[in-house]
Amino acid sequence: MLLRLGYPCENRTLGATTNRTLRLDRLVPERVLAKVEANLKDLERILRWNAEKGFRLFRIGQHLIPFASHPAFPYDWEKIHGEALARLGALARAFGQRLSMHPGQYVNPGSPSREVVARSLEELRYSARLLELLGAEDGVVVLHLGGVYGDRKRAAARFVEALRGEREILGRLALEPDERLWTLEAVLEVAECLGVPVVVDTLHHALNPGRLSLEEALRLSFATWRGRPKVHLASQDPAKRPGAHAFGVAQADWERLLLALPGPADVMVEAKGKELAALPLLAQIGAGSAQVGG
Repeated sequence: MLLRLGYPCENRTLGATTNRTLRLDRLVPERVLAKVEANLKDLERILRWNAEKGFRLFRIGQHLIPFASHPAFPYDWEKIHGEALARLGALARAFGQRLSMHPGQYVNPGSPSREVVARSLEELRYSARLLELLGAEDGVVVLHLGGVYGDRKRAAARFVEALRGEREILGRLALEPDERLWTLEAVLEVAECLGVPVVVDTLHHALNPGRLSLEEALRLSFATWRGRPKVHLASQDPAKRPGAHAFGVAQADWERLLLALPGPADVMVEAKGKELAALPLLAQIGAGSAQVGG
């Protein structure tokens, strides 16, 4: 299969989400358990719906187990939820669905703040451990490099130094450029130091291409993957700041990606419409009208 598609975190059709959370000052066992159980229930609903429709990727919400990496978390989440996670992971494998996670901007191993680095590593360990408990052999944790703090080289060096030796994280990690600070070329240098792959985001690349065309960026990023490469597809919301995702994906952006792809890929559709934005693209693949490569 040349292309497999997916979407992140929630399903609008089902009214289902894997990203329920709560306030830190309400972090008590009964409240957390209620959120986690609802998130896990909806994850199963989404996996089954995806299998029926033909989606092969899904990004789990970072708050599947809210505040799991926080020192105040009130119970052993691996022990309490491990069996349920193993069952859901087996279901995803049976359906042929690849799972991933994408920690937010607050996760920044390149920060000059030791406290921020420590919290970032804990969140990344949680993400990697969650995928491990799910048995997601091809699951990845996609991460931006964060701030540059006035000195890109020093920020990159701190990022690399913080993650060296973090075997469980590095076994899952994939790095992604952003729309302002880190071009694909800059991210490739960091990824090479850590031995991890790189994800191209079509919208970020359009806004921050450096010296590379989309075709060149994809070719270079694909070479970093041992398994199926991952790509993020998004369109700009014309009414919002540069980099803000639109509800759907413009046909021109979809066709531009198809022409630029050097081979098979897993495409995460990053749109506010979630599965509603991805369904028309999936239909084109099924109808044989989506041609990869120029």
